[in-house]
Amino acid sequence: MMGQLSHYFPNPDGFGVNEYSLPQNASIVQLNMLSRHGSRYPTTGSGATVLVQKILNHTTGVAGYNQVTFAGNQSFLNGYTNKLGAEILVPIGHQELFESGILHQYMYGHLYNNNGSKIVARTTTEDRMLQSAEYFMAGFFGLGWTENATLVLNIENGTGVWNSSLAGYYNCPNANKVVNTAGTNATNLWASIYLKDAQARLNATTPGFNWTITDTYNAQSLCAYEQVALGYSDFCQLFTYQEWEGYEYSVDINFAGNNAFQSPVGRAVGIGFVQEQIALLSKHTINAPVAQINVTLDNNTVTFPLNQSLNFFFSHDTNIMSILTAFGFTQFAPVMPDTYMPANRSLIVSHMEPFGARLDMEVINTPSPLNGSRAGGANYLAGPPTTYIHFILNQRTLPLGVSFSACGLRDDGWCELTTFLEVLSANLAEAQYEYSCFGNYTVGPYGSITDGVALANETYVA
Repeated sequence: MMGQLSHYFPNPDGFGVNEYSLPQNASIVQLNMLSRHGSRYPTTGSGATVLVQKILNHTTGVAGYNQVTFAGNQSFLNGYTNKLGAEILVPIGHQELFESGILHQYMYGHLYNNNGSKIVARTTTEDRMLQSAEYFMAGFFGLGWTENATLVLNIENGTGVWNSSLAGYYNCPNANKVVNTAGTNATNLWASIYLKDAQARLNATTPGFNWTITDTYNAQSLCAYEQVALGYSDFCQLFTYQEWEGYEYSVDINFAGNNAFQSPVGRAVGIGFVQEQIALLSKHTINAPVAQINVTLDNNTVTFPLNQSLNFFFSHDTNIMSILTAFGFTQFAPVMPDTYMPANRSLIVSHMEPFGARLDMEVINTPSPLNGSRAGGANYLAGPPTTYIHFILNQRTLPLGVSFSACGLRDDGWCELTTFLEVLSANLAEAQYEYSCFGNYTVGPYGSITDGVALANETYVA
């Protein structure tokens, strides 16, 4: 229940469709994988690090701060020291990607054509991104992976001039402005509700510290960060099971409002990667991008090879959420309230974007069309050989027919590849990239946007 800070685990519930084995005489002929980096230390300046500093200020007698002696289940804070680094992978983060590489070797190793040529994979220049890709490759190929693969590094920084689809928010100015803070606002409101009792409980034990709602929330984040970094955290036992449910939900509405269907740039941030996938699946390079992507790389078959059966990409949690939005997975679009937690919801970030998350897009050939009802076993129909695409998010099928009616409600979640490409091609314009990322517009309260696109209520300013 730790949202995007959860150590990797397969989705325990699935996405509303059954899982089926590969039918006889069918074959996987291509895999395009999109992976998140592994577990890491907190970002410099994040809420977790702010709380650490506040605790140390009160326990070490920093000038201007009253000396506090924590009591009860907070007494561990009296001798607390910061054991966390910043931003780079923690040891379990290395393991997550290494084990992902091993699993993918078991599942898709047969797709590697060992003829002496290297495959090209993409990651970014950020340390945890580069190391995640390297550990994955070591798991897939072994320690000599550089003989089998070349990593093309997309420069990642905040200037936005490098046009990387693996960090699309840097290319989209409005993604980093107040117009894209509905999710943050929703999280703050919900935290003030679900953490009210926890805040009072903490202050009753150690009143001199003045636990705010923000501090209380950051303590939950510290639990998550220390869990993956140290294997254990005393912060975790400060909260009840219901408060952990509330924390998970706070992350869900945050991602929905800042990165997915309730964000004005939800589709725009991810649409460049979607266009790249269309190009790879259709076997052509890109010279007319719909978003800011690196055309130098994407219009060159050396850095954007079209004959690979294995394509590996490495990105960030929020960027992957926007990519899923740009694909058009509307099963995650329903607005979730920010004042209470509904009984059921489809968007659960820990099931979609834990550390080490992976989206596997399989291209599958069958000798003839496959019946869309697989409950009674695989049943081939009369007709020519057919190519399908199958999406698997964290080892569970992401059903295409639920979000794309043209795919049909197959119970295996597959879609004919030609149909899926037609759907995606139509989705490119739907992102309204220029307006969403560069337009001058205002945004209403959380929940006023439902399709991941800015509402056309202001004139676009170039």
